[in-house]
Amino acid sequence: MAVLSKEEAKQIIDKVLAFSKADEISAGLTGSRVGNIRYARNSVSTSGEATNLSLSVTSVYGKKSGTATINEFDDKSLEKTVRRAEEIAQLAPENPEYVPMLGPQNYLEVNSFAESTAAINPDFRAEAAFKSIDPCVKKGLTSAGYWEDRTGFSAMGNNKGLFGYNKATSVDFSITVRTNDGLGSGYAARDYNDVSKLDTALATEVAIQKAQASSKARALEPGKYTVILEPTAAVDLLQNMMGSMDARNADEGRSFLGKKGGGTRLGEKLFDERVNIYSDPQNLEIPGSPFGGGGGRFGGGGSDGRAQEKVVWVENGVVKNMYYSRYWAEKKGVKAIAPPSGFIFAGGTESLADLIKGTEKGILVTRLWYIRAVDPQTLLYTGLTRDGTFYIENGQIKYPVKNFRFNESPVIMLNNLEAAGKPMRASGNLIPPLKIRDFTFTSLSDAV
Repeated sequence: MAVLSKEEAKQIIDKVLAFSKADEISAGLTGSRVGNIRYARNSVSTSGEATNLSLSVTSVYGKKSGTATINEFDDKSLEKTVRRAEEIAQLAPENPEYVPMLGPQNYLEVNSFAESTAAINPDFRAEAAFKSIDPCVKKGLTSAGYWEDRTGFSAMGNNKGLFGYNKATSVDFSITVRTNDGLGSGYAARDYNDVSKLDTALATEVAIQKAQASSKARALEPGKYTVILEPTAAVDLLQNMMGSMDARNADEGRSFLGKKGGGTRLGEKLFDERVNIYSDPQNLEIPGSPFGGGGGRFGGGGSDGRAQEKVVWVENGVVKNMYYSRYWAEKKGVKAIAPPSGFIFAGGTESLADLIKGTEKGILVTRLWYIRAVDPQTLLYTGLTRDGTFYIENGQIKYPVKNFRFNESPVIMLNNLEAAGKPMRASGNLIPPLKIRDFTFTSLSDAV
């Protein structure tokens, strides 16, 4: 069984710890069942389900560490893995930045597991795909979509008394719809922990409407425009910004939070005062892992075991926190805050339609892609719009426009914030649609 209970996981980890002869030892145990279905040209092309159960053991002598992994769990194999980790550690050079392992932690209770998602089977996935493909066929459109559901757990423990366990589920769905002449394209994406919240037919209808509405795109001159970024567009730039809030990079002058000549911009007002961003592993819409320091949505792999907690990153436009490795936090004499697994951009109550109605002239952007960094110290990025870009005039969508290449920084973007709507889940975060003035489009793209 790839998804172990807390008791089953602890039994294996305790056995591993008992085999140790090293100064310190930690064990990370992860398991998952992942199912998927993919379709293109209105026909399923691949589907499958895979399970995996893996153990990682790290042994430490002084400041020398070694890691070994295995997916066999009999006593002989477990002991062999511990011995191998110890052998590697004794051969390894000292790590001058090594920090001793943590002791027991108080972890928050999170609700990231949904039985409905864990119960998904191939018939369920096929029905979900049919509900997306069938309306496209009936309307003479071409669909391409991908569905992935995951049920997983992570557990970790060490010989200092630390033990953590978390079980989680997730389902991700994306759909692209094209007109048969290839000139119109629409897109929608949804992700949840609880599959009962996902309606593939409803998400596909959004993509259908965009595809039909975007088929006769007109060219607009590049320049600075007021834009409305849907959450599926805004999330990529915002994730890049949140991924750049490491304190060490700032202290060493390698990020947008570093000052010329030394120091950081912690405590400075860098954004519009309506920008408030925080993370909360107990949030019911985007529940996270109780432990962090690495490992992503399911914790585990690479996590150093720090307890996750609610953290305010930006408050009224002011940078309130950065995340620290334990080594860098100790060096600076501050609390070692772990990076978040997901973040919440606190918006308002307006819908996307409300933002459009309040726009005299602007451009609605469904999605950004092919995003590449231009300057990490200013967070300048370049990329393209796609899958439905529309011109707005007097509060109404007037016509589709050809896609643009953009050059923009989320820091500048959030200084030019005009309005933020009601947040919705996007890529494991809560993101509102954003109305931004003076968004920079540098050239046109013939891509649809």
